[in-house]
Amino acid sequence: MASSLLPFSLPKPNLIKACSLPSTATSTISTPEILDQKFGRKGIKFSESGNVPLVELTVRNGSSLRLRIPDGLVTSYKPKVNWKDDGFEEILYTLPAAVSDSSANPKGGIGLVINDVSDPASKLSPLSTQWTVKDVDSDAIDALQVELSCTSGNLDITYVVSLYPESMATAVLVNNNGRKPVSLTSAMLSHFKFKRRGGAAIQGLKGCSYCSHPPLSSPYEILSPAEAMKTESPGWFSFDSKSEKKPASWTVQDDPYIMLKNKISRIYTTPPTERLKAFYDTPPSKYETIDQGCELSFRVIRIGYEDIYLSTPGSLSEKYGKEYFICTGPASMLVPVVVNPGEGWRAAQVIEHDNL
Repeated sequence: MASSLLPFSLPKPNLIKACSLPSTATSTISTPEILDQKFGRKGIKFSESGNVPLVELTVRNGSSLRLRIPDGLVTSYKPKVNWKDDGFEEILYTLPAAVSDSSANPKGGIGLVINDVSDPASKLSPLSTQWTVKDVDSDAIDALQVELSCTSGNLDITYVVSLYPESMATAVLVNNNGRKPVSLTSAMLSHFKFKRRGGAAIQGLKGCSYCSHPPLSSPYEILSPAEAMKTESPGWFSFDSKSEKKPASWTVQDDPYIMLKNKISRIYTTPPTERLKAFYDTPPSKYETIDQGCELSFRVIRIGYEDIYLSTPGSLSEKYGKEYFICTGPASMLVPVVVNPGEGWRAAQVIEHDNL
């Protein structure tokens, strides 16, 4: 059951069948007033911005997150990181939608990507996910959850976003109601904000194999797969710069810290050929982001995914502002997940901290 994913039990996926609503019904059901009347409670507040319905979760200690309902994009996560009254820090890097383009979406944040790769001869087919609110749950405003659902073909998909005093989580459950197996690639990609480019690092992936690889394309990407893989010329005095290996060329992470100043796009995982063996090492279940500028660190925990994606923009970050960002998260990209008829697949990401 999905309840085994996270310490705070998730709603059962078969309580209400997920359904895709027609556009006329969606505009009515998605109004903040109706959502608040049906699902609102202490710590869970519905609103809208630019005609897009949102939900904001706030737990007892003041930690909060904001979620766009139609596309399931988490655009803000502000955990309490010190005991001061204003001791909250926005850790997500999100670019607002262009004012001149009403159809544009925000970029960055935390988002779920799912692609159907069942037919190798066809182009990559992103699953159509127009989310609606299915349920909410709470535990004395120390734990809050919003459950979204949608249908894509023969797949019923449930997406649960949870908030706790010192962590947040995103979980997905895919049920195959069809008669054929479905092959999926997927990722939960988080865009973390850093105070400065030179003070960003990752810890916890020492000994793990990695190779250069583009990210899965998504509507909320800041760097496209082609931009992420484009090499960056080191400056005259970049003596610490190391050129990235060619795609499909595997390397083992020797250093305990991955400095994120230079441009990279990598998958940390077990090489697919190694997975054919009876026994093999799997990548770490968690790793840590380190922001020396803010003196904060956050653990990223993967559940159900086989890979870890990590990319940095290098000097391209200057195109978007003074702050630096990275894109990272659990994924299943190199070896698709196969969901057989009548079965389900679940996965999750947890972001937690002990900065307090």
